[in-house]
Amino acid sequence: MGKVRVEVSYLPGVEDPEAITIAKNLHILGFDGIKSVKISKVYEFDVPDMKRSGEVTEVARKLLCNEVIQGYNVKEE
Repeated sequence: MGKVRVEVSYLPGVEDPEAITIAKNLHILGFDGIKSVKISKVYEFDVPDMKRSGEVTEVARKLLCNEVIQGYNVKEE
């Protein structure tokens, strides 16, 4: 059995409202050394047959990611 990780994040140039809010709140709290925040979601899959790990890429493309505004990275562990 193997593990496959999928990381989904916004594409460059696409605003992430949650990250913008966190960055503003960090500034309000006095954390001025942090200039930007980027948020990603990580999904972990247990794949009994690593030959089928390509299915996870299809899941990422069809279900987990909006390819208009997000990108994804699939990594076998």
